[in-house]
Amino acid sequence: MLFGRRRVDAPPAGGDPFAAEALTHLDALYGAALRLTRGADAAQDLVQDTFLKAFRARNRFAAGTNLKAWLFTILHNTWRNRRRDQSRSRVDADSAAVDVAIEAGDTWTRSEPTPEALLLSDVLSADLQAALDALPPAYREAVWLRDVEELTYQEVAAVLDIPVGTVMSRLSRGRRQLAAALAARASVTKR
Repeated sequence: MLFGRRRVDAPPAGGDPFAAEALTHLDALYGAALRLTRGADAAQDLVQDTFLKAFRARNRFAAGTNLKAWLFTILHNTWRNRRRDQSRSRVDADSAAVDVAIEAGDTWTRSEPTPEALLLSDVLSADLQAALDALPPAYREAVWLRDVEELTYQEVAAVLDIPVGTVMSRLSRGRRQLAAALAARASVTKR
């Protein structure tokens, strides 16, 4: 199993069935974490915290229900909590260094593709990737969870902590925007 392009060995066959099933969703959780955090290190930390919380709360998981949706719910809640905590934390910046960088015209550019881009390039076409990335985050999350991760409407609602009607609305609008963006790209390509 790959985790951030690293090999993770599966548990032994005679091991814990909960752990074995949970680890089958590692790649899907990592992909979602990359979409949320936009960075490999932060995504790995988020997935690690998700599994830690899941294993600690395993007695609250109802056997026979969708483990993947349960793990995605934990992942999204952990991400939301982190964002909320970060918004409350104080940011220290060396204003003199910032001023010097601005005056020098320094800009940070990434010469390598992001881990998210590498992961998506294995799965999605360049046009679809660009159209998905252009969607507003709320629509992108709903479309990704429903159409790529194949969660049910109810599971997406639970993961995102929104009503099912809102999920359907976001999916409809997100898919419409996605189709329009792909159609626009296709018409440009034909010229």
